[in-house]
Amino acid sequence: MAEKNKLGFWSIVLLGINAIIGSGIFLLPNKAYKLMGVGSLGVIIFDMILVLSIALCFAEAGGMFKKNGGPYVYAKEAFGDFVGFEVGFMKWIIGIIAWAAMAAAFAQALSKVWPAANHGGVKAAIIIIILGGLGIVNILGVQISKILNNVITIGKLLPLILFVAIGVFFINGGNFNAPAPTAAVEGGSNFAAAALLMFYAFTGFESIAVAAEDMHNPEKDVPKAIMTVMAIVSAFYILILVVSIGALGPELASSTAPIADAANRFLGPIGSSIVTAGTLVSIGGINIAASFITPRSGVALAEDGILPRFIAKNGKHGTPVYAIIITVVLAILLALSGSFAKLAAISVISRFVQYLPTCLAIPVLRKKRPELVRTFRVPLGPVIPVFAVVVSCWLVYNSDITKILIGLGGLLFGVPVYLLMKKFGNR
Repeated sequence: MAEKNKLGFWSIVLLGINAIIGSGIFLLPNKAYKLMGVGSLGVIIFDMILVLSIALCFAEAGGMFKKNGGPYVYAKEAFGDFVGFEVGFMKWIIGIIAWAAMAAAFAQALSKVWPAANHGGVKAAIIIIILGGLGIVNILGVQISKILNNVITIGKLLPLILFVAIGVFFINGGNFNAPAPTAAVEGGSNFAAAALLMFYAFTGFESIAVAAEDMHNPEKDVPKAIMTVMAIVSAFYILILVVSIGALGPELASSTAPIADAANRFLGPIGSSIVTAGTLVSIGGINIAASFITPRSGVALAEDGILPRFIAKNGKHGTPVYAIIITVVLAILLALSGSFAKLAAISVISRFVQYLPTCLAIPVLRKKRPELVRTFRVPLGPVIPVFAVVVSCWLVYNSDITKILIGLGGLLFGVPVYLLMKKFGNR
């Protein structure tokens, strides 16, 4: 690929922000507040510490490699082909499911201003146009995707910046002392449930390293970009939650559109309209990020011969045409099936299939591959990777057992696929 068409540092940062900030942030404050009240601020700080710990591990791993794949590459180098395949396979599949869910979410969000958008043939047409259209844009080249991603990301941040910048002047301090109607979680703790819920809003940062080969200087830019993205997103989330609590107080627990309702409180109907528009831009933006990132997960596996090599083949525009087509077709089928919502529910647990091997890979690679050049090192030796693994396991343990079983079922499904593809590759 021509060097001028590759992603620079700030394009990588915007890609990462776009991959993380989606529909979740527009629904996060009310659910977290309902579980923990004002204590939800402590939960988001807890999640921020955990996510930053995991991100530090990704930053060190990302600085050692410049090929596509991200978590798949790190797991493969540390633990071998099979573990690497399981991580990469799950990442690609879950990425496709998540993209399908986001395409359907856009139709649902659009129905607030156009009711027909979430019904029948109109909904199907919107989904096909989003997924198919972004697939075509992707095939035409990274330069187009880069420009579109940058514009959309800036567009989605502007309403949130406006919300925070104006909302801080309308915070009612008494709302932070008001008792909140918290909902008890059956068979678990409210803190763990809220932590897992809010953790979902941070997911997506791991995607920054997936398309390393499309970047100017991945060894240096990936670590810096990951930390920059997490700092920006963490600051946004804390400020948004503070403004939401300060503006709505206990009413936040029963709000179905918390940020829009809070904006309506201090800006009137125009504020609510701006946030609604921001929701559409945000979901549209995360669709764009998914269209670029998701096919690259399949490319990384194909380049190593674990999936058929034609999947990694580039077209005349220097993009992986077959990987993009396969991803788009599967995403359309899932989005139109109506079952995508249930499948998307396991995405939180399945993310840990990527996070845990990457964290464990840091001490392993330091011992196994000391010759690798590291542009960044996680401080405090193995303390941070171990902390990230232990706390992540605690969150998974406190999750719904059905989601855990479905996530493990996905790993088991990967075993015969791995064996068949290894045999296919050898032949």
